[in-house]
Amino acid sequence: MSIRSVAVFCGSKSGTHPIFEIHSRHLGELLASHGLTLIYGGGNKGLMAAVANAALEKNGKVIGIIPTVLAAWEHQHNGLTELHIVENMHARKKMLYEKCDAAIILPGGYGTLDELFEMLTWNQLRIHHKEIFFLNSAGFYDHLLAHIKRMDDENFLYSHPLEHLIHLNEPKDFLQYI
Repeated sequence: MSIRSVAVFCGSKSGTHPIFEIHSRHLGELLASHGLTLIYGGGNKGLMAAVANAALEKNGKVIGIIPTVLAAWEHQHNGLTELHIVENMHARKKMLYEKCDAAIILPGGYGTLDELFEMLTWNQLRIHHKEIFFLNSAGFYDHLLAHIKRMDDENFLYSHPLEHLIHLNEPKDFLQYI
């Protein structure tokens, strides 16, 4: 697998645990320092801002993709290498998927989970074969990973969930995959 660009899905809020923002910043710095393009939702709030700004501070290439409806809500980031304002959420996700070689999921809310599960579904349907990484900061995704295991144990999945879903505890754990 050759990874040149990474989609990062994360919250437009920072959450309550300080490690969420610390890990987001470390990930942005790591991607930039290894010449990887960061592709994300284009917002300038929360973990979105943390990962993007950290990459930009290290002279990284950062591409934001934001739908018109969220441009004001998530405060579109105007300091990016590229900013694409698209018609709707579906266009956003499609462009994110097309531009990335892999995805990393950080803590977030419904939108983050929506993006994650669409990518997992597309993997299962063999629409794409992109690796998906969880950065499980402070065990944020422990319950979700347990539920995914339960879906597999109960024979609801067509492929083993770890086939395209890789667990990371720290941003630096991603280095072995690039």
